[in-house]
Amino acid sequence: MKQTQSIIEVEHVSKQFEDGKFALQDVSLSVQKGEFVTILGPSGCGKTTLLRCIAGFQNPTTGSILLSGKELTDTPPNKRPVNTVFQKYALFPHLNVYNNVAFGLKLKSIDADQIEKRVKRALKTVGMTDYESRDVNSLSGGQQQRVAIARAIVNQPEVLLLDEPLAALDLKMRKDMQLELKEMHKKLGITFIYVTHDQEEALTLSDRVVVMNEGQIQQIGTPTDIYNEPQNCFVADFIGESNILGGKMICDRLVRFCDKEFECIDEGFGEDTPVDIVIRPEDIYIWETRNNAGQVASIEEQQQDYDLDDRIPKGNFTKWYGTVQSCIFKGVHYEMIVLTPDGYEFMVQDYHEFKAGTNVGMLVRPEDIQIMHKQHHKYNYFEGEITKNGMVRFIGAEWEVSEDQLAQFNAGDIVQVLVPFREIDLQDHEEEGVLSGEVHFILYKGNHYHLTIRTNDGIDLIVNTTDVWDNGDRVGIKIPKECIILQKLPEQQ
Repeated sequence: MKQTQSIIEVEHVSKQFEDGKFALQDVSLSVQKGEFVTILGPSGCGKTTLLRCIAGFQNPTTGSILLSGKELTDTPPNKRPVNTVFQKYALFPHLNVYNNVAFGLKLKSIDADQIEKRVKRALKTVGMTDYESRDVNSLSGGQQQRVAIARAIVNQPEVLLLDEPLAALDLKMRKDMQLELKEMHKKLGITFIYVTHDQEEALTLSDRVVVMNEGQIQQIGTPTDIYNEPQNCFVADFIGESNILGGKMICDRLVRFCDKEFECIDEGFGEDTPVDIVIRPEDIYIWETRNNAGQVASIEEQQQDYDLDDRIPKGNFTKWYGTVQSCIFKGVHYEMIVLTPDGYEFMVQDYHEFKAGTNVGMLVRPEDIQIMHKQHHKYNYFEGEITKNGMVRFIGAEWEVSEDQLAQFNAGDIVQVLVPFREIDLQDHEEEGVLSGEVHFILYKGNHYHLTIRTNDGIDLIVNTTDVWDNGDRVGIKIPKECIILQKLPEQQ
């Protein structure tokens, strides 16, 4: 049985680089002794920086790191009871397998007999017993990774840090090594902190998953919690496939989306509260709708009730209907895009094939509808200043405003600027905009895209659009003057 006391405590750690950018922002994390914790997130989210701070290769700008209650923040890496396995194995090419694994022990001047016992035990743990004399350059990628792990565990660390150690392996070998790592963790009984951007890897290996984005922790939980109960749209979108939609919580256990009311099991969101809804594609039950003559039903006929096959749960569930737009075989299941008559798209995964053009019915059980607090509502909020030439300056540019909005303010007034998500125009060429920026994050919400546009000054704008953009696209930004709303700052009201 695993002990439950904390072995690693990360307390309010931030890391700011010389260019002023933050890799970590007020990160706090507690890791239990013997736990397998995975830090998961996209490239540039801060996960490797966090691992390097724990290892001692980087010092946090603020905050502290403790191991078993002892302050480690200023302790050099070689004095910490942790070892790191890197993505690039960093094996010594001039040494054979045995001497690569023994290298750290020899530096500590440990007795030769003891070194031999520990090296052989480490090689046995990673399944490399018969490779002691082999040249490391003659080994496969998976074998080299095993040697790197053996070199780390031979030092008997209290914590093993692994920085995307399987990223360089092919898919089959990576899956094999995942199982071996999990088995090693059981055998060794030490704490593993593992960094990856691979969601499946994180869900497969971990006792707990730490999801990060832009230097901040988004959610910490078991793989089941992270997948079934995402706390925000980023987690829902990053972990697996999701249908994410805007909706309204009518009251406890009743939510409205896609112009229909659905029973759910969530409570405590209030009444008539805007929310985001997550439905996993595998949780949507789908069937082909047929009329009484056994023919495929028309869209109009779909409003009637039809007998459902044995796969569909019985009950007075809300049903909705649509037409399959595409169907792709994914090896284990079929993945379909279904378009409803009112323009919403749903991804559905099912073991049965429903070809493009098929009219289908859909339903979801109340417990499979996940409700999340809405992170963004209708407007971008900025602080601005009324200029002498009758414009408003905000987010690094001057913008025209309608006369009726300007009438209540004077030049020099500091105001709150509201810009509706749906009223920002993105241009294909950045020079065509008043301001330019880059598509930083894309979230599809059933019938539109919810974008984060980051300006050159690092300011984020939320844009709702039906146009298709890719991450990293450079865009021009225009805001029609009649869509800019000016208000007094909250403290002035």
